[in-house]
Amino acid sequence: MSPTPARLALLATIAERLLGQPPSPVLKVAIDGVDGAGKTTFADELAATLSKRGQQVIRASIDGFHSPREMRYRLGRHSPEGFYRDSYNLDALQEELLGPLSPGGSGLYRTQVFDVDTDEARYAPQQQAQGGEILLLDGLFLHRPELLRYWNDSIFLKVDFAISVPRGASRGPGYGSPDPHAESNRRYVEGNRLYFAEARPEEHAGIVVNNNDLAAPFIEKMTLHG
Repeated sequence: MSPTPARLALLATIAERLLGQPPSPVLKVAIDGVDGAGKTTFADELAATLSKRGQQVIRASIDGFHSPREMRYRLGRHSPEGFYRDSYNLDALQEELLGPLSPGGSGLYRTQVFDVDTDEARYAPQQQAQGGEILLLDGLFLHRPELLRYWNDSIFLKVDFAISVPRGASRGPGYGSPDPHAESNRRYVEGNRLYFAEARPEEHAGIVVNNNDLAAPFIEKMTLHG
């Protein structure tokens, strides 16, 4: 489904904001939100909007930096705390992607180091940033304290659990119950609530987008830059 005029207008507003910021050497932008918030689609649409304006974009997802299953479930298969604290290999994310694209970095980066489906290491080819690109990284928990220093700007997609959980479940078999109160969703819902309490992503985000209605998202907050 093509983006609606309202959605295209919002994407254009955000694209203009990003284009107005100097890369250093790469402008690093987080696109955060709960499971089912629409992060990947939003990031892809924003990348397309920027590309149409002649901007080079690096697209990546934190899903390329999952921790091995043994680490993800070390606190138990249904642990909300384990979901928040252990889902991702933040050291690898910083070493292979965010650090190299930061001031003083080599510019040599990877967008993946692990395949969560096979539970095996899978390294994407190393690439060389030329400088001037915009990195759009989508994923969960991107406003946690360990990562804040990397972001030149960030977007939090705000979606109610009553909407995000059924939206995520609609992807098909294996994506869980559409009921936010189902026991099978407790790990994810409560893990995100722990993240909200500890990291306060809406406070730290440069932009908060209400994405409950995919056809008519709107900006709830936009901080000033410079």
